Amino acid sequence: MASPDRIYTLTEEAGLLLRKKELKLSVAESCTGGLISAKITDIPGSSVYFIGGVVAYSNKIKNALLSVPWEELDKYGAVSSEVALSMAKGVKELMQTDLALGITGIAGPVSDCSKKPVGLVYIAISGPCGNLVDEFNFRGSRIEVREKSLISSLEMVVTYLQNLFVSKK
Repeated sequence: MASPDRIYTLTEEAGLLLRKKELKLSVAESCTGGLISAKITDIPGSSVYFIGGVVAYSNKIKNALLSVPWEELDKYGAVSSEVALSMAKGVKELMQTDLALGITGIAGPVSDCSKKPVGLVYIAISGPCGNLVDEFNFRGSRIEVREKSLISSLEMVVTYLQNLFVSKK
């Protein structure tokens, strides 16, 4: 398990970078069930850059709130790079933010009927320098998979923002 200090440091660093560029962030979560949004809002003053999050556990909510196309859900499944990116784009549009994160995966302890493995997670970012999607295969308990998903999400946001600063100079 990651230390709470590591999580807090990553969350704080993401917040500092968002403040510095005056960017707004939104999050669409499935497998993490609101964990990312909760950790972001642990930081005092996060309301300056964090607009909100959507926990879209069901496909119906992914489609209705985040505009994830049924065709994608049917063709690729809820746990896919395509759906993670559509979630990020959907929450970005819904909340009118500069940067958005979408995450979907299988936390376990058992897989769903898709035959995809426990620990398979897709994290997507949609932002001012384009889109990014990454695939992860985490091992561990449900809690460990969710925590690793949280850390990887925060690391992706920090890296994206750091690269944004480099590319905008």
